[in-house]
Amino acid sequence: MLVLGIDPGTRSVGYGLVEVNKGNQQAIEYGNFCINTKLSFPQKLKQIHTYFQEMMNRCQPDVVAVEEVFVSQNAKTTLKLGHARGVILLAAVDKDIPIAEYAPREIKQAVVGSGSASKSQVQWMISQMLNINKDGLQEDAADGLAVALCHGLRFG
Repeated sequence: MLVLGIDPGTRSVGYGLVEVNKGNQQAIEYGNFCINTKLSFPQKLKQIHTYFQEMMNRCQPDVVAVEEVFVSQNAKTTLKLGHARGVILLAAVDKDIPIAEYAPREIKQAVVGSGSASKSQVQWMISQMLNINKDGLQEDAADGLAVALCHGLRFG
């Protein structure tokens, strides 16, 4: 099963494509998509949508796993993050790719064993599970891989 995990953001979006097969998992591609800060917010959303539509066309994942919105004290920030998630979900729906959504605590619990794990703990565990050099693994990319592994470990 090929799982594309996405950690949405409005400045950058972490992603990871993981192949899960009978308890074995392998990172195929991962990274951090940086959004052009000079664009208007609607244009940023278009940039996110276009990027992930093209990625889904190229990679042909079996499922797209997306982190749910973490509700912060700042309602405006939470709303903008929700918009970013929405265009990512739309890109998957446009391609008829099934979508799985996971809460941040659920993802951390699945890959680290603690729902309150720090970003650096997630990053370290992902590097160990997928045999990736931790020093070359950005936090957002590790989060995207963690979302993919959360789904893969449950259904792979």
